Amino acid sequence: MASSSSVSAPGGGVANNPMISILAYCGSSILMTTTNKYVLSGAFNMNCLLLAVQSIVCIVAITTAKAAGFITFRSFNRDEARKWFPISLCLIGMIYTGSKALQFLTIPVYTIFKNLTIILIAYGEVLWFGGSVTPMALLSFGLMVVSSVIAAWADIQHALSSTGGGEDQISTLNAGYMWMLLNCFCSATYVLTMRKRIKLTNFKDFDTMFYNNLLSIPILLIASLFMESWSPANLSLNFPPNHRTKIIFTMIVSGLSSVFISYTSAWCVRVTSSTTYSMVGALNKLPIALSGLIFFDAPVTIGSVSAIFVGFVSGVVYTVAKIWQKKAEGGAGGGQGSGKQGETLLPLTNTSASSQSMRDSLKS
Repeated sequence: MASSSSVSAPGGGVANNPMISILAYCGSSILMTTTNKYVLSGAFNMNCLLLAVQSIVCIVAITTAKAAGFITFRSFNRDEARKWFPISLCLIGMIYTGSKALQFLTIPVYTIFKNLTIILIAYGEVLWFGGSVTPMALLSFGLMVVSSVIAAWADIQHALSSTGGGEDQISTLNAGYMWMLLNCFCSATYVLTMRKRIKLTNFKDFDTMFYNNLLSIPILLIASLFMESWSPANLSLNFPPNHRTKIIFTMIVSGLSSVFISYTSAWCVRVTSSTTYSMVGALNKLPIALSGLIFFDAPVTIGSVSAIFVGFVSGVVYTVAKIWQKKAEGGAGGGQGSGKQGETLLPLTNTSASSQSMRDSLKS
């Protein structure tokens, strides 16, 4: 399948092993979430700088990969950049609010609440694209809401039962929930706007990654210079001398992880199937949530574990609902714009990490 944006399909036993591709995709997802959380933990407050560094690293990585012949994407075009600029603004809103939410919330709570974006996108599609919500999808939405309520309740109960600093913890949680709410709306706006705008450019996935990151860099750098303190004291607070090298290295790895996710998800689809990939995306939420319990100080309580389990089930139910809906639409005369009969529902290249949730949500 020829396209302006593709990944070279490597040969060999490892490159065609479904289990290794699935593990690589899951590992990349966990790597990105945990590296972001590590940088954003503690006193770090230069979120725009972090996001700018990630975008710069991503541009350097994919440009190098293109020069080496591993991937292809379009060269910069001013007219295409002008058409795509509003999408990049939406993306900046999404990744900034997401970084703030992750800064204040634990990884399990962040992962659970992120599911609520799917509900907003689904009903946005109903309003603007003539989409539909099946009873099974509606059930999954109910489970998503229940898991979010359980997660919030468990978080608040743990904060109230803490010895000292309970009010400060509640204040931190409230800030996290506010940023998470904004992130859900920004994410849905990004996805729905992108779905409409992408028809004007006919971008493939690495085209999207290239323009998203390239157009974001100047905005994020300017925002960092004017909105964030670059005083020696604040730089020392964000990059303590004894952890400076580790933090900078982690920022670079977090930027590379977006490329890893894009490549490994393309690999996963190529050697398995779109259905397997969809289910892996749903199941992947469990190890991501558990990584917060293992690598960070997320509280392990009956409430938090129950919330993770219900959120995990909701993701599986939603994925099954979308697969069944696809089959029903195919049986009724073929899915619109999904390609020839028998082809995968997803392209052989996948999205950047910044739009990963979009692809997982927009399988319609």
